[in-house]
Amino acid sequence: MKMKLIAKNPTAYHNYFIEDKLEVGIVLSGTEIKSIRAGKVNLKDSYASIKKGEIYIIGMHISPYEHGNIFNKDPLRDRKLLLHRREINKLIGLIKQKGYSLIPISLYFKDSIVKLELGVGKGKKLYDKRQDLAKKDANRQIQASFKNKQYI
Repeated sequence: MKMKLIAKNPTAYHNYFIEDKLEVGIVLSGTEIKSIRAGKVNLKDSYASIKKGEIYIIGMHISPYEHGNIFNKDPLRDRKLLLHRREINKLIGLIKQKGYSLIPISLYFKDSIVKLELGVGKGKKLYDKRQDLAKKDANRQIQASFKNKQYI
């Protein structure tokens, strides 16, 4: 199976501790698929929410297809995610009891089907974000020192 990455959420790992990942389907219209193939998707401020026992992604921006005229949908409309009932019940339990959030991590084609990688995560505090940045900076400096050091 070929996987082609379409879009990633740049703030997912920065703002959340991702503890579990799910691959879910998404309900889209034809013009939205054409726009996704052109790479006109933004996951930055999106999240998933539960409405009437079903999970929807909110805030995912898919630009209108240029040649779509009357068939174009609203770019920020809520889109239904496709999961099995037991998966939905598990996610509902996690969100209600433990305070987790559902965050879209990436959007990709799996063969010819659009899939969304949904992460179950807990929000980071400001000091957690600072620690992560400090670790990344330290690793970057170590790599730079190894790169600059000449072995004889």
